[in-house]
Parts: sequence; C-alpha cells; structure tokens
Amino acid sequence: MNTHDLTAFIAVVDAGSIVQAANRLHLTQPAITRRVQSLEALLGVELLDRQSKPLRPSSVGREVYAKGRQLLRAESELMAAVNPAVEPEGELRLGMAPYLADMMLATPVDRLREAFPRLALRIQTSWSPTLTASLEGDQLDAAVVGYANGATPPASFVATAFASQPIRIVAAPSLGLPAKLDVRGLAGFSWVLSQSGCGMRSALRSALDIAGIPFDVTVEAAGSELQLSLVARGAGLGMVTADLLERSAYRHRLKVLTVTDFRPEIVAWLVHRALPPRLVAPVALLLEELQKLPMARPAKKRRA
Repeated sequence: MNTHDLTAFIAVVDAGSIVQAANRLHLTQPAITRRVQSLEALLGVELLDRQSKPLRPSSVGREVYAKGRQLLRAESELMAAVNPAVEPEGELRLGMAPYLADMMLATPVDRLREAFPRLALRIQTSWSPTLTASLEGDQLDAAVVGYANGATPPASFVATAFASQPIRIVAAPSLGLPAKLDVRGLAGFSWVLSQSGCGMRSALRSALDIAGIPFDVTVEAAGSELQLSLVARGAGLGMVTADLLERSAYRHRLKVLTVTDFRPEIVAWLVHRALPPRLVAPVALLLEELQKLPMARPAKKRRA
C-alpha cells in the first residue's frame, strides 16, 4: 500500500472536497483524484460517496478512514523512533542505584524533563547487579551504577565513569575505637549496612574475608540517613560515601575511622547498550548533567 494514496484519501474526508484536499497537500486536483482511485483499486471498494456535497466517506470508507489514521500515526511514530533529529517521545527507562540516587537524581532529571517534555521518564532504583541484569534483559535503556574497589561494568555495555567518591567507615564515639586502625581492629564489631547487592557491602565483606574476620551485619536498612542514625546510636559500624556523610544531619555525632589497609572508593558509571536514535540525545544530556554534579573526585573514563 502506498501511504501517499492513504494520506490523500484522509485529506479528502477531512476537507470534504478534492479542491481543499489538494490545497492542503500542495498537489493538483487530478493528482488527488488519481491517488484516491489508486487506493480504491487496491482495496476493491468505493471509499467516497461522490453524490454527497460535501464529499463523505462511504460506509466502508469510514472504516478505512479510521484504520488509515491509525496506520499513518504508527508510521509517524516509527519514523520518529529512528530519526535522531525528531524530538524524542515515548519512554526513557532509567535505573539508578539507591545511594547514587540520593546524591544525583534531582537536577539531571529536571534537565531531562525541561529539554525533552514529550519523553516520559520511568525510573527504577535497585542495586547495581540487578540494574545490569535489567539492561541485559532489555528492561532498561540506561542505568547509573556504582562499582567499588576497581570493579567495572560488564564488557557488553557502553560505559562511562563520570565520578568517584571515597567511602568512609564511621562509628559512634561511644564504641571507643581509635581514629586510626587496620582491618583487624574492626574484629568483634557488627555492622549497619544496606542489603545484599550493595557494592560497598561487597567490598567490605571481601576485605574482612581476606583478614579472616567474621562478617556480622546486625541491621540491614535502606537509606544512608537511617543507617547513620543507627550508627550514631551505637547499633554498629557503618559505611557511607564522603559527600553523603558531609550532608548528613548525624555527621557531628559520628567518628570517621581511618582503616590503613582498607581505603575503598566507589566509582559511578552511566551504562547502556546500543541506543535507538530517539534516545541518543537524552542519554547524552543525562551524562552531561551527571558530569556537572559536585562530586569529590571526578572520574573521566569511557569504554565503548
């Protein structure tokens, strides 16, 4: 089917005359007539009641008109999906690790909404392993993930590291721990941490396993402020990125421990697979805005 013929027929129905349809489409009247006749010949039916003034569709023509509009709309959406010059619309499915969301979600999301008002954002928060699995399964378009202690995203992704943060070990002063100690000095203390899947937790467990120290989590809690409030009350030791500690209401009630043989950092990455053209500009803007965030030590690594 030639969609130009369908467009001509719909224009005639909308305008009520071949003359007005020709004006709308910047074609001659004979050209409009030929296109409508071509569509009628293809379908084997008369689409217009040519005795009516203004022109109206026949009973079959009304059905073709309704379905035709749907078809042309679908064609337009299809062309927009593969043309980066067209304003993006549809969905951008974005994943973000919880502790990174605390630091960096608001401003980049605001900029995306301002720049691409027809693009609906669908934001999912989960731990980095779950987000990377969702990317592999085509359930997300892009994700902001964090990897600790030199770990990197899977090689199948386009990945850009845009920032890094040192991780602080904190404790309530009442626990009596020295300000400087090694990993073995942490033996006998339990921890207040995020659930399994958190990169910081994984890095800590690895360090304790190497030192032969039991890994004891007394409280699993979501959210850095809740964790720090529990640590400040002596529920256990905690881990937090430097910038979240600086912004915390509990920072003055916590003691930062320097662990000489465990100095973890977390690197934030924007990762995605090959993007459809309509999402290239939004994801590029997201990366640009993420790189503007006031992180402690910016990282600029890119891996195609």
